[in-house]
Parts: sequence; C-alpha cells; structure tokens
Amino acid sequence: MKIAIGSDHAGFRYKELIKQHLIDLGHEVTDMGTHSEEPVDYPLFIRPVAEAVARGEVERGVVLGGSGNGEAIAANRVKGVRAALCWNEESARLGRQHNDANVISIGERMMDEETALKLIRIWLDTPFEGGRHLRRIQELDTY
Repeated sequence: MKIAIGSDHAGFRYKELIKQHLIDLGHEVTDMGTHSEEPVDYPLFIRPVAEAVARGEVERGVVLGGSGNGEAIAANRVKGVRAALCWNEESARLGRQHNDANVISIGERMMDEETALKLIRIWLDTPFEGGRHLRRIQELDTY
C-alpha cells in the first residue's frame, strides 16, 4: 500500500517510528515532513498528506502531532479526506469500519509507542463495512 505520513515537531518521534514500521510491513511510504523536533506549524506538513490522499497518489495517510486534534482538523479540510482521530483500539477499528477513514491522526503525547503502533496495525487491517455506512460517507462527500 502507498501511504503518506506527516507530522509537526510534537509528533516527529512517532512519525519516524511509524514510518519505519510501515516500511517493515512492506508498504511504500512518502514522508511529507517535518524532519526534526524544531517547532513548526502543523498545517504545512499535514495538508500535503491529505492532498496526496485526495488526489489518489497514495491510498492512506498518517498524520501526527502532540494531541492529533489539529492534525485531524487540518486533514479533514481537504475534500475527499476522512481523517479519524484515534486514541484507542476501538476508535481505530470504528474509524475504518464505519467511516472508511483514509487518514489516521495520532497524538504522540496521548499514548505510548506500543499503543500507537497497535492503532496503526488495526487501522490498516480493518475493512470498511459498507452498507448503511456507505450512504453516510456519500452524504459527507456532497459537502
């Protein structure tokens, strides 16, 4: 799978960890930055991930920050992106099953490394259920 990843400075450490994990799993990863823990403005690195997903250049996107909130908001401003802010296993599973989330947002300050990697695996492996959920996604896409 082709996956774009991006973070601000507060998510940089987990971005590097998740990027390597995705590569180890055999995915093709495009790193949109940032490339250090020097303070930056997150929209500069999150929007390119979301735009790559929306254009179909990649199948999924991973965005990270301190809480993941701003990153999810920034990604969701791009038409065609469904970014799920995930903080536990159930939120990652439901983000895919019910919302067909094509972007996951994770807050580095909100969880340990093991949890972050587990959420990524769940999000990657969980299929979209379709059915009644598809109608709702189609409604979202009209906005």
